[in-house]
Amino acid sequence: MKLIIKNLTKSFDTKKVLQNINFTFEKGKIYGLLGRNGAGKTTFFNCLNEDLEVDSGEFYIEDKEKRELDYDDIGYVLSTPNVPEFLTGREFLKFFIDINEDKIKNKKTIDEYFDFMKIDTEDRDKLLKDYSHGMKNKMQMLVNIIANPNILLLDEPLTSFDVVVAEEMKEMLKSIKKDHIIIFSTHIMELALDLCDEIVILNHGTLELIDHTNLNTKQMKNKIIEALKEE
Repeated sequence: MKLIIKNLTKSFDTKKVLQNINFTFEKGKIYGLLGRNGAGKTTFFNCLNEDLEVDSGEFYIEDKEKRELDYDDIGYVLSTPNVPEFLTGREFLKFFIDINEDKIKNKKTIDEYFDFMKIDTEDRDKLLKDYSHGMKNKMQMLVNIIANPNILLLDEPLTSFDVVVAEEMKEMLKSIKKDHIIIFSTHIMELALDLCDEIVILNHGTLELIDHTNLNTKQMKNKIIEALKEE
């Protein structure tokens, strides 16, 4: 399965944020999307999720045959988690599972999902309003994983986690990548190098794949820095 983007352009008034993007993302890989603050990473995600209307271009899935993306194809984990704070963690998961029951494959129990995301037993029946930012982010990521979309868009998902939880989340993402296209937006280069199979730079409104063939880690960092300096 591939996500193919052709000639994607998006402007705000006279500012061109995305300029004629052409790129192919493949299933089974985690792509690190790097760019300086304001480079357009979130705009790119919002276009793919159809929260923003593009000016021109197209994007589609190629899997045996070409088809347009539909609502169930994309899971979007926002940098600022959006959860119903009047529900407990357990109530939220039950509600989400109930309304998506026909779509969920290999359904597990609620506690098995909590275990998978390493959410402590004592936190499962707390109101979401009492969860930390990182815990809310975990819940947002969990419901997207339960939905099992073909494409996961992760907008700075690990910045709110402590070191231990961030490592747990990285291992979790590595464990599920074979079934998804995962695009991981971050401004932390070391995180992208540690987690991702491919590094993509959003530079001057276009996407550039960094060729890491025959590069050691230091050379890779230098190449990324030079690309970002060109912004």
